[in-house]
Amino acid sequence: MADDSFELFDLRVEAVIPQGKPIYCGARAGDYFELKGEMLSMPAGQGFSIYSISAVLPLLAAKQRPTHPNDWMTSDAEIACPDPNCASRLRIVRLAKRRFSHAETTAVPLPKGNDER
Repeated sequence: MADDSFELFDLRVEAVIPQGKPIYCGARAGDYFELKGEMLSMPAGQGFSIYSISAVLPLLAAKQRPTHPNDWMTSDAEIACPDPNCASRLRIVRLAKRRFSHAETTAVPLPKGNDER
């Protein structure tokens, strides 16, 4: 069987809390969650506003994938809190790469002749 593997970055999404600025989303300095493959986890006893997560969620799949060095997705990593009165931001940090198998992540087979890598 041909190699059906691909790589994604593990991600850590960290709360960035400017000192002395108003915070309304409940984020605290040091709060974070991690994304490994499709599994999101956070430390016990810690939470995130669903509105803050909704602001960053659409970018996570793209941030997991390797990008061209000139692509803005490579350099831009901070997302503003969706509340315009809240000064917090969420920083997306790429961690180690993890290898996945296509066959283990979907029931849809690879197209025949998929030799482009």
